[in-house]
Amino acid sequence: MRPDARAWFAERTTTATSLADLDPGALLRAKRRGGHRVSVVLPARNEQATVGRLVADLREHWVHRVPLVDELVVVDSDSTDATAAVARAAGADVVATTDVLPEHGTRPGKGEALWKSLAATTGDLVVFLDADLLGDVSHYVPALLRPLLTDPQVRYVKGCYTRPLEVDGAVVPAGGGRVTELTARPLLNALWPELAGVVQPLGGEYAGRRSALERVPFVSAYGVEVGLLIDLLRAGGLSSLAQVDLGSRRHTSQGVEALGEMAGQVVATVLSRAGAGHPRSGALTQFRHDGTGFVPRTSDVAVDERPPMVTVPEYRARLAG
Repeated sequence: MRPDARAWFAERTTTATSLADLDPGALLRAKRRGGHRVSVVLPARNEQATVGRLVADLREHWVHRVPLVDELVVVDSDSTDATAAVARAAGADVVATTDVLPEHGTRPGKGEALWKSLAATTGDLVVFLDADLLGDVSHYVPALLRPLLTDPQVRYVKGCYTRPLEVDGAVVPAGGGRVTELTARPLLNALWPELAGVVQPLGGEYAGRRSALERVPFVSAYGVEVGLLIDLLRAGGLSSLAQVDLGSRRHTSQGVEALGEMAGQVVATVLSRAGAGHPRSGALTQFRHDGTGFVPRTSDVAVDERPPMVTVPEYRARLAG
């Protein structure tokens, strides 16, 4: 690891693997002293099985017991199940991507939901959590907020964790994060070695200052996390980034074919940030075997991104108002 990456890892990595590692009362006082408003955003697509419990837990801990969170918003990204109804019943404010900035249309993908969430929320501190989290994650929100509330130099905080992988009932303690280990980490170490200390560059749990997030583009699909990491590094330097060890993260694992498509989107995003321009092909061809022969399946992994939110006229008008 390069010396600057090693120093960053040592100085900018904190640990909060449970609520016992945190002082929520002190964080609430820091929030009030700074005059902050906190928005928690859960981008969700077909997550009816997990989103309700997650929303209810967040509301109980951080809206009712300790009022650290001012807005709890689920951004529904074209769900075909009861995600929106379940989230609303659990107490979240629910918005559909199609209803936010309708003048700009809508696109598929997680990044679209994250980008539009900036227009649907008002907090100067924004926490993002995936909606498929399992188990007790009640400490995630205060842990991600702590660096932002205690260090004005920090603009963006990544969560990191071990990621157990369950396959056919067997659990591999740290087998998750396959796209990270096989795609994102090798690329980042080669092209941005100063980011070598980032444990989970693709992790879906992170927090940032609106003043930073609104000034960078958002890739519309699964390249959004690596795109944000690189763009915010460029905007604020390595010292503006921090990470928090949250312990363990359990979520719904996906199959190899879906992971391959994610990896293709990550590669396309990294290449675009590396100055290589757009890849010659925006398509990824994968193969299935139907018992007789190989059947090709091609998906679109081209970089499709939204501009910095601060450049959107409707958003600027809201800020001015």
